[in-house]
Amino acid sequence: MSVQSSAAVRAVTDDLRLDQRFMTLALALGQRGFGRTWPNPAVGAVLVKDGVIVGRGWTQAGGRPHAEIEALRRAGAAARGATLYVTLEPCSHYGKSPPCADAIVAAGVARVVSAIEDPNPKVAGSGHARLRAAGIAVDVGIGAAAARRHHAGHIRRMREGRPHVTLKLAVSADGKAGAAGRRPFAITGDTVRDKVHLLRAQSDAIMIGVGTALADDPVLTCRLPGMAENSPLRIVLDSALRLPLGSCLVQTTRQTPVWVIAGPQAPRAAEEALRAHGVDVMHASETDGRLDLAMVLQLLGARGITRLLTEGGPTLAAALLAADLVDDAVLFHSDKIIGSDGVEALNAAAWASLKHQLTHVTSLPVGTDRQEIYERG
Repeated sequence: MSVQSSAAVRAVTDDLRLDQRFMTLALALGQRGFGRTWPNPAVGAVLVKDGVIVGRGWTQAGGRPHAEIEALRRAGAAARGATLYVTLEPCSHYGKSPPCADAIVAAGVARVVSAIEDPNPKVAGSGHARLRAAGIAVDVGIGAAAARRHHAGHIRRMREGRPHVTLKLAVSADGKAGAAGRRPFAITGDTVRDKVHLLRAQSDAIMIGVGTALADDPVLTCRLPGMAENSPLRIVLDSALRLPLGSCLVQTTRQTPVWVIAGPQAPRAAEEALRAHGVDVMHASETDGRLDLAMVLQLLGARGITRLLTEGGPTLAAALLAADLVDDAVLFHSDKIIGSDGVEALNAAAWASLKHQLTHVTSLPVGTDRQEIYERG
Protein backbone atom coordinates (compact mmCIF):
# COMPACT_ATOMS: atom_id res chain seq x y z
CA MET A 1 0.00 0.00 0.00
CA SER A 2 1.33 3.44 -0.91
CA VAL A 3 1.99 6.17 1.64
CA GLN A 4 -0.87 8.16 0.13
CA SER A 5 -3.24 5.19 0.42
CA SER A 6 -2.18 4.55 4.02
CA ALA A 7 -2.82 8.17 4.90
CA ALA A 8 -6.27 7.98 3.32
CA VAL A 9 -7.13 4.84 5.32
CA ARG A 10 -5.95 6.49 8.54
CA ALA A 11 -8.07 9.55 7.78
CA VAL A 12 -11.17 7.43 7.20
CA THR A 13 -10.47 5.50 10.41
CA ASP A 14 -10.01 8.70 12.38
CA ASP A 15 -13.26 10.12 10.97
CA LEU A 16 -15.10 6.93 11.92
CA ARG A 17 -13.74 7.08 15.45
CA LEU A 18 -14.90 10.67 15.77
CA ASP A 19 -18.34 9.73 14.49
CA GLN A 20 -18.55 6.89 17.01
CA ARG A 21 -17.38 9.14 19.82
CA PHE A 22 -19.98 11.81 19.17
CA MET A 23 -22.76 9.24 18.65
CA THR A 24 -21.85 7.70 22.01
CA LEU A 25 -22.29 11.14 23.56
CA ALA A 26 -25.65 11.57 21.81
CA LEU A 27 -26.83 8.23 23.21
CA ALA A 28 -25.75 9.24 26.71
CA LEU A 29 -27.65 12.51 26.39
CA GLY A 30 -30.75 10.69 25.19
CA GLN A 31 -30.76 8.55 28.33
CA ARG A 32 -31.60 11.68 30.31
CA GLY A 33 -35.09 11.41 28.88
CA PHE A 34 -35.72 7.75 29.79
CA GLY A 35 -39.09 7.45 31.49
CA ARG A 36 -39.99 11.09 30.89
CA THR A 37 -40.66 11.53 27.16
CA TRP A 38 -43.35 8.96 26.35
CA PRO A 39 -45.08 8.55 23.99
CA ASN A 40 -42.13 10.07 22.14
CA PRO A 41 -38.73 8.35 22.03
CA ALA A 42 -35.88 9.64 24.20
CA VAL A 43 -33.53 10.97 21.52
CA GLY A 44 -30.10 12.53 21.97
CA ALA A 45 -28.40 14.97 19.58
CA VAL A 46 -24.99 16.64 19.28
CA LEU A 47 -23.90 19.37 16.85
CA VAL A 48 -20.19 19.45 16.00
CA LYS A 49 -18.30 22.00 13.92
CA ASP A 50 -14.57 21.80 13.20
CA GLY A 51 -14.24 19.15 15.89
CA VAL A 52 -15.87 21.32 18.56
CA ILE A 53 -19.29 20.62 20.13
CA VAL A 54 -21.47 23.67 19.47
CA GLY A 55 -24.85 22.30 20.60
CA ARG A 56 -26.31 19.44 22.61
CA GLY A 57 -29.89 18.34 23.12
CA TRP A 58 -32.15 15.59 24.36
CA THR A 59 -35.90 15.10 24.17
CA GLN A 60 -37.50 17.11 26.94
CA ALA A 61 -40.05 15.90 29.50
CA GLY A 62 -43.39 15.18 27.87
CA GLY A 63 -41.72 14.52 24.53
CA ARG A 64 -41.15 18.10 23.36
CA PRO A 65 -39.08 19.94 22.31
CA HIS A 66 -37.31 17.20 20.37
CA ALA A 67 -33.59 16.63 20.83
CA GLU A 68 -32.63 18.12 17.46
CA ILE A 69 -34.52 21.35 18.18
CA GLU A 70 -32.80 21.67 21.56
CA ALA A 71 -29.37 21.16 20.01
CA LEU A 72 -30.09 23.69 17.25
CA ARG A 73 -31.36 26.22 19.79
CA ARG A 74 -28.21 25.93 21.86
CA ALA A 75 -25.95 26.11 18.82
CA GLY A 76 -27.61 29.13 17.26
CA ALA A 77 -25.73 30.44 14.21
CA ALA A 78 -22.91 27.95 14.83
CA ALA A 79 -25.16 25.19 13.47
CA ARG A 80 -24.52 26.37 9.91
CA GLY A 81 -22.03 24.02 8.31
CA ALA A 82 -21.99 21.70 11.33
CA THR A 83 -22.53 17.94 11.61
CA LEU A 84 -25.53 16.72 13.59
CA TYR A 85 -25.28 13.39 15.39
CA VAL A 86 -28.70 12.04 16.35
CA THR A 87 -29.73 8.68 17.81
CA LEU A 88 -32.90 8.32 15.71
CA GLU A 89 -33.96 9.58 12.30
CA PRO A 90 -35.24 13.18 12.49
CA CYS A 91 -39.00 13.41 12.10
CA SER A 92 -40.48 14.59 8.82
CA HIS A 93 -44.16 15.03 9.70
CA TYR A 94 -46.24 17.63 11.48
CA GLY A 95 -47.36 16.44 14.89
CA LYS A 96 -47.64 18.79 17.83
CA SER A 97 -44.55 20.55 16.49
CA PRO A 98 -43.08 21.14 12.99
CA PRO A 99 -40.76 18.53 11.45
CA CYS A 100 -37.23 18.41 12.82
CA ALA A 101 -35.96 17.71 9.30
CA ASP A 102 -37.19 21.13 8.17
CA ALA A 103 -35.52 22.86 11.13
CA ILE A 104 -32.22 21.10 10.34
CA VAL A 105 -32.38 22.27 6.72
CA ALA A 106 -33.25 25.82 7.75
CA ALA A 107 -30.31 25.94 10.19
CA GLY A 108 -27.84 25.16 7.41
CA VAL A 109 -26.52 21.90 8.87
CA ALA A 110 -24.11 20.32 6.39
CA ARG A 111 -24.18 16.67 7.47
CA VAL A 112 -26.39 14.42 9.56
CA VAL A 113 -25.17 11.20 11.16
CA SER A 114 -28.22 9.20 12.22
CA ALA A 115 -27.93 5.94 14.18
CA ILE A 116 -31.08 4.22 12.89
CA GLU A 117 -34.17 4.79 10.78
CA ASP A 118 -37.34 5.57 12.72
CA PRO A 119 -39.80 2.63 12.57
CA ASN A 120 -42.71 5.06 12.97
CA PRO A 121 -44.64 4.70 9.68
CA LYS A 122 -45.08 8.47 9.63
CA VAL A 123 -41.28 8.77 9.28
CA ALA A 124 -39.73 5.46 8.11
CA GLY A 125 -36.96 6.96 5.96
CA SER A 126 -38.76 10.11 4.84
CA GLY A 127 -36.78 12.25 7.30
CA HIS A 128 -33.49 11.09 5.80
CA ALA A 129 -34.90 11.54 2.30
CA ARG A 130 -35.95 15.11 3.01
CA LEU A 131 -32.49 15.96 4.32
CA ARG A 132 -30.77 14.44 1.27
CA ALA A 133 -33.15 16.28 -1.06
CA ALA A 134 -32.00 19.52 0.55
CA GLY A 135 -28.36 18.71 -0.21
CA ILE A 136 -27.40 17.54 3.28
CA ALA A 137 -25.02 14.57 3.50
CA VAL A 138 -26.69 11.79 5.49
CA ASP A 139 -24.94 8.76 6.99
CA VAL A 140 -27.01 6.09 8.73
CA GLY A 141 -25.80 3.25 10.94
CA ILE A 142 -23.12 4.62 13.26
CA GLY A 143 -23.96 3.28 16.72
CA ALA A 144 -26.93 1.33 15.35
CA ALA A 145 -26.72 -1.62 17.76
CA ALA A 146 -26.59 0.63 20.82
CA ALA A 147 -29.37 2.83 19.40
CA ARG A 148 -31.64 -0.18 18.88
CA ARG A 149 -31.23 -1.07 22.56
CA HIS A 150 -31.68 2.56 23.57
CA HIS A 151 -34.89 2.89 21.55
CA ALA A 152 -36.17 -0.64 22.16
CA GLY A 153 -39.41 0.62 23.70
CA HIS A 154 -40.20 2.95 20.81
CA ILE A 155 -39.31 0.28 18.25
CA ARG A 156 -41.45 -2.38 19.91
CA ARG A 157 -44.42 -0.03 20.29
CA MET A 158 -44.20 0.96 16.62
CA ARG A 159 -43.83 -2.62 15.36
CA GLU A 160 -45.90 -4.62 17.84
CA GLY A 161 -48.18 -2.05 19.46
CA ARG A 162 -46.93 -2.80 22.97
CA PRO A 163 -44.24 -1.55 25.34
CA HIS A 164 -40.86 -3.18 25.85
CA VAL A 165 -41.20 -5.25 29.03
CA THR A 166 -38.43 -5.54 31.61
CA LEU A 167 -38.89 -8.11 34.36
CA LYS A 168 -37.21 -7.41 37.69
CA LEU A 169 -36.87 -10.09 40.35
CA ALA A 170 -34.88 -10.46 43.56
CA VAL A 171 -33.83 -14.08 44.13
CA SER A 172 -32.36 -15.62 47.28
CA ALA A 173 -29.55 -18.16 47.20
CA ASP A 174 -32.13 -20.94 47.48
CA GLY A 175 -34.28 -19.58 44.65
CA LYS A 176 -36.93 -17.80 46.69
CA ALA A 177 -38.56 -14.40 46.14
CA GLY A 178 -40.17 -14.04 49.57
CA ALA A 179 -40.74 -15.60 52.94
CA ALA A 180 -43.66 -17.89 53.72
CA GLY A 181 -46.93 -16.04 54.13
CA ARG A 182 -45.35 -13.06 52.30
CA ARG A 183 -43.69 -11.94 55.50
CA PRO A 184 -41.28 -9.00 54.95
CA PHE A 185 -37.80 -10.23 54.08
CA ALA A 186 -35.01 -8.08 52.66
CA ILE A 187 -33.47 -10.39 50.07
CA THR A 188 -30.98 -7.88 48.66
CA GLY A 189 -29.04 -4.95 50.10
CA ASP A 190 -29.18 -1.17 49.89
CA THR A 191 -27.12 -0.97 46.71
CA VAL A 192 -29.65 -3.10 44.85
CA ARG A 193 -32.46 -1.01 46.29
CA ASP A 194 -30.90 2.12 44.78
CA LYS A 195 -30.41 0.30 41.47
CA VAL A 196 -34.09 -0.68 41.42
CA HIS A 197 -35.16 2.88 42.09
CA LEU A 198 -33.01 4.00 39.15
CA LEU A 199 -34.72 1.37 36.98
CA ARG A 200 -38.05 2.85 38.04
CA ALA A 201 -36.90 6.36 37.16
CA GLN A 202 -35.88 5.19 33.68
CA SER A 203 -39.21 3.47 33.00
CA ASP A 204 -42.43 5.00 31.69
CA ALA A 205 -44.50 2.78 33.96
CA ILE A 206 -44.21 0.04 36.57
CA MET A 207 -46.70 -2.82 36.73
CA ILE A 208 -47.69 -5.18 39.54
CA GLY A 209 -50.52 -7.59 40.21
CA VAL A 210 -53.17 -6.89 42.83
CA GLY A 211 -51.76 -9.71 44.98
CA THR A 212 -48.56 -7.73 45.46
CA ALA A 213 -50.55 -4.56 46.08
CA LEU A 214 -52.61 -6.28 48.82
CA ALA A 215 -49.67 -8.05 50.47
CA ASP A 216 -47.06 -5.27 50.39
CA ASP A 217 -49.06 -2.03 50.05
CA PRO A 218 -46.19 -0.56 47.98
CA VAL A 219 -45.75 3.02 46.81
CA LEU A 220 -43.63 2.14 43.72
CA THR A 221 -42.15 5.62 43.36
CA CYS A 222 -38.51 6.56 42.81
CA ARG A 223 -37.05 7.48 46.18
CA LEU A 224 -33.54 8.42 45.13
CA PRO A 225 -32.64 11.90 46.42
CA GLY A 226 -34.00 14.62 44.18
CA MET A 227 -35.63 12.19 41.74
CA ALA A 228 -39.19 11.92 43.05
CA GLU A 229 -40.50 13.68 39.93
CA ASN A 230 -38.99 10.87 37.85
CA SER A 231 -41.34 8.31 39.40
CA PRO A 232 -43.05 6.13 36.80
CA LEU A 233 -46.74 5.78 36.18
CA ARG A 234 -48.03 2.92 38.38
CA ILE A 235 -50.20 0.13 36.98
CA VAL A 236 -52.10 -2.55 38.90
CA LEU A 237 -53.62 -5.63 37.27
CA ASP A 238 -56.79 -6.11 39.28
CA SER A 239 -59.50 -8.08 37.49
CA ALA A 240 -62.05 -7.84 40.34
CA LEU A 241 -61.03 -4.36 41.57
CA ARG A 242 -59.90 -5.41 45.03
CA LEU A 243 -57.40 -2.57 45.43
CA PRO A 244 -58.33 -0.81 48.71
CA LEU A 245 -59.14 2.88 48.63
CA GLY A 246 -56.87 3.33 51.63
CA SER A 247 -53.85 1.76 49.93
CA CYS A 248 -50.70 3.79 49.40
CA LEU A 249 -51.19 3.62 45.65
CA VAL A 250 -54.70 5.06 45.70
CA GLN A 251 -53.87 7.66 48.33
CA THR A 252 -50.96 9.01 46.26
CA THR A 253 -52.50 8.82 42.81
CA ARG A 254 -52.93 12.58 42.49
CA GLN A 255 -49.18 12.98 42.98
CA THR A 256 -48.10 10.02 40.83
CA PRO A 257 -50.78 8.58 38.53
CA VAL A 258 -52.20 5.09 39.00
CA TRP A 259 -53.87 3.05 36.29
CA VAL A 260 -55.85 -0.06 37.21
CA ILE A 261 -56.73 -2.67 34.61
CA ALA A 262 -59.87 -4.60 35.50
CA GLY A 263 -61.77 -7.51 34.01
CA PRO A 264 -65.07 -7.09 32.15
CA GLN A 265 -67.13 -8.17 35.16
CA ALA A 266 -65.46 -5.91 37.74
CA PRO A 267 -67.89 -4.28 40.21
CA ARG A 268 -69.13 -0.94 38.91
CA ALA A 269 -69.27 0.56 42.41
CA ALA A 270 -65.61 -0.25 43.03
CA GLU A 271 -64.66 1.30 39.69
CA GLU A 272 -66.56 4.50 40.46
CA ALA A 273 -64.94 4.73 43.89
CA LEU A 274 -61.45 4.37 42.43
CA ARG A 275 -62.20 6.93 39.75
CA ALA A 276 -63.41 9.36 42.40
CA HIS A 277 -59.95 9.13 43.98
CA GLY A 278 -58.27 9.92 40.66
CA VAL A 279 -57.41 6.37 39.56
CA ASP A 280 -57.75 5.67 35.83
CA VAL A 281 -59.58 2.35 35.36
CA MET A 282 -59.36 0.40 32.11
CA HIS A 283 -60.75 -2.98 31.10
CA ALA A 284 -59.22 -6.01 29.41
CA SER A 285 -60.66 -9.38 28.54
CA GLU A 286 -59.96 -12.46 30.62
CA THR A 287 -58.85 -15.97 29.80
CA ASP A 288 -59.44 -18.70 32.38
CA GLY A 289 -60.20 -16.07 34.99
CA ARG A 290 -56.99 -14.10 34.39
CA LEU A 291 -56.49 -10.86 32.50
CA ASP A 292 -55.29 -11.32 28.94
CA LEU A 293 -51.74 -9.99 29.27
CA ALA A 294 -51.27 -9.51 25.52
CA MET A 295 -54.35 -7.28 25.49
CA VAL A 296 -53.14 -5.46 28.60
CA LEU A 297 -49.88 -4.59 26.85
CA GLN A 298 -51.75 -3.46 23.73
CA LEU A 299 -53.84 -1.14 25.90
CA LEU A 300 -50.68 0.33 27.41
CA GLY A 301 -49.07 0.72 24.00
CA ALA A 302 -52.15 2.55 22.74
CA ARG A 303 -51.79 4.91 25.70
CA GLY A 304 -48.18 5.68 24.71
CA ILE A 305 -46.25 3.51 27.18
CA THR A 306 -42.95 2.35 25.67
CA ARG A 307 -40.79 1.17 28.61
CA LEU A 308 -42.59 -1.02 31.16
CA LEU A 309 -40.95 -2.37 34.32
CA THR A 310 -42.68 -5.26 36.09
CA GLU A 311 -42.14 -5.83 39.80
CA GLY A 312 -45.21 -7.93 40.36
CA GLY A 313 -43.57 -10.94 41.95
CA PRO A 314 -43.52 -14.63 40.94
CA THR A 315 -47.13 -14.95 39.76
CA LEU A 316 -47.05 -12.08 37.29
CA ALA A 317 -43.50 -12.97 36.22
CA ALA A 318 -44.50 -16.55 35.43
CA ALA A 319 -47.59 -15.40 33.52
CA LEU A 320 -45.61 -12.94 31.38
CA LEU A 321 -42.98 -15.57 30.63
CA ALA A 322 -45.63 -18.13 29.76
CA ALA A 323 -47.09 -15.64 27.28
CA ASP A 324 -43.61 -14.85 25.87
CA LEU A 325 -44.03 -11.17 26.75
CA VAL A 326 -40.76 -10.50 28.61
CA ASP A 327 -38.10 -8.68 26.59
CA ASP A 328 -35.44 -8.10 29.27
CA ALA A 329 -34.96 -9.64 32.70
CA VAL A 330 -32.94 -8.09 35.51
CA LEU A 331 -32.40 -10.63 38.28
CA PHE A 332 -30.75 -9.63 41.54
CA HIS A 333 -29.24 -12.66 43.28
CA SER A 334 -28.49 -12.67 46.99
CA ASP A 335 -26.46 -15.09 49.12
CA LYS A 336 -29.21 -15.11 51.76
CA ILE A 337 -31.18 -18.28 52.50
CA ILE A 338 -34.93 -18.04 53.06
CA GLY A 339 -35.76 -21.69 53.58
CA SER A 340 -37.90 -24.39 52.04
CA ASP A 341 -41.15 -22.71 53.09
CA GLY A 342 -40.35 -19.56 51.14
CA VAL A 343 -42.07 -18.44 47.94
CA GLU A 344 -40.38 -19.69 44.79
CA ALA A 345 -39.05 -16.85 42.61
CA LEU A 346 -40.05 -18.77 39.49
CA ASN A 347 -41.44 -22.24 38.99
CA ALA A 348 -39.61 -24.74 36.80
CA ALA A 349 -41.66 -23.88 33.71
CA ALA A 350 -41.02 -20.15 34.14
CA TRP A 351 -37.27 -20.67 34.56
CA ALA A 352 -37.27 -22.80 31.43
CA SER A 353 -39.17 -20.10 29.51
CA LEU A 354 -36.75 -17.40 30.64
CA LYS A 355 -33.70 -19.41 29.55
CA HIS A 356 -35.35 -20.34 26.23
CA GLN A 357 -36.74 -16.93 25.28
CA LEU A 358 -33.91 -14.71 26.56
CA THR A 359 -30.13 -14.74 26.33
CA HIS A 360 -27.88 -14.12 29.31
CA VAL A 361 -25.74 -11.08 28.45
CA THR A 362 -23.97 -9.95 31.61
CA SER A 363 -23.33 -10.56 35.28
CA LEU A 364 -22.27 -7.71 37.54
CA PRO A 365 -21.69 -7.28 41.28
CA VAL A 366 -24.09 -4.85 42.94
CA GLY A 367 -22.83 -4.29 46.46
CA THR A 368 -22.84 -7.70 48.14
CA ASP A 369 -25.36 -9.03 45.60
CA ARG A 370 -25.16 -9.93 41.90
CA GLN A 371 -27.10 -8.64 38.92
CA GLU A 372 -27.85 -10.94 35.99
CA ILE A 373 -29.22 -9.42 32.80
CA TYR A 374 -31.07 -11.35 30.10
CA GLU A 375 -32.21 -9.92 26.77
CA ARG A 376 -34.39 -11.10 23.93
CA GLY A 377 -32.17 -12.10 21.02
